[in-house]
Amino acid sequence: MTISIRASLAALAAASLLSTPALAEGSKLDEVLARGHLIVGTGSTNAPWHFKSADDKLQGFDVDMGHIIAKALFGDPEKVEYVNQSSDARIPNITTDKVDITCQFMTVTGERAQQVNFTIPYYREGVGLMLKADGQYADYAALKSAGSGVTIAVLQNVYAEDMVHAALPEATVDQYDSVDLIYQALESGRADAVATDQSSLAWYMTQNPGRYKDAGYGWNPQTYACAVKRGDADWLNFVNTALHEAMTGVEFDFYANSFKTWFGKELTPPQIGFPVEYK
Repeated sequence: MTISIRASLAALAAASLLSTPALAEGSKLDEVLARGHLIVGTGSTNAPWHFKSADDKLQGFDVDMGHIIAKALFGDPEKVEYVNQSSDARIPNITTDKVDITCQFMTVTGERAQQVNFTIPYYREGVGLMLKADGQYADYAALKSAGSGVTIAVLQNVYAEDMVHAALPEATVDQYDSVDLIYQALESGRADAVATDQSSLAWYMTQNPGRYKDAGYGWNPQTYACAVKRGDADWLNFVNTALHEAMTGVEFDFYANSFKTWFGKELTPPQIGFPVEYK
């Protein structure tokens, strides 16, 4: 081999090295493990998702999702730090690495999925109707049959009328500017039913056992999932695994106990044998 050929090959090798992309940065998974605790973004004012107890302890279903992930990481559900954030900070705090993950009753949408990676769902939200247990109407069918004779209390917003009429086309819609007022309207008889998130209805009925009942109809489904920064497959896969096993596997008891605490409902344990997610 001549000197000129050797020199040409050496130059090609050097150019190849220079053009080789730098190794990817370590995964968020490695960063969190090295730090020794998980950082979760969530809120503090929306029961049963995230709110303060009488002794100022953060609690709720979103908070429990953080404990589930911390347990999968460290074998200790308490190795988690919560960052109190507003709803409009949910995505910015992920993209700027202020938090490792956001779990804050965040509805999955295509627009948001362009900014963050969503985990697998941990809850399916929807609108429901709550009645007084001893009220005039037994269930959704009775409300619908009554037509314009029923009044539905709902939180005021530009979509409230259309939202209620999607389920009860002839009902009278009475809008209020706070959640407390819609429940007061039901209690006083000014409204025959309350239309709001089914999770809120479940929580309110749990706090007032025997006083209210679910009309048995839900609509306007929304998916709630946690969110992580885009582009980190290892971290996303780990969180998905932790949530999946909480809902279907080794940590099911923790998830089921949380569900019962905040929504008052017993979950059926996953069936042994063929994986339920493939049925």
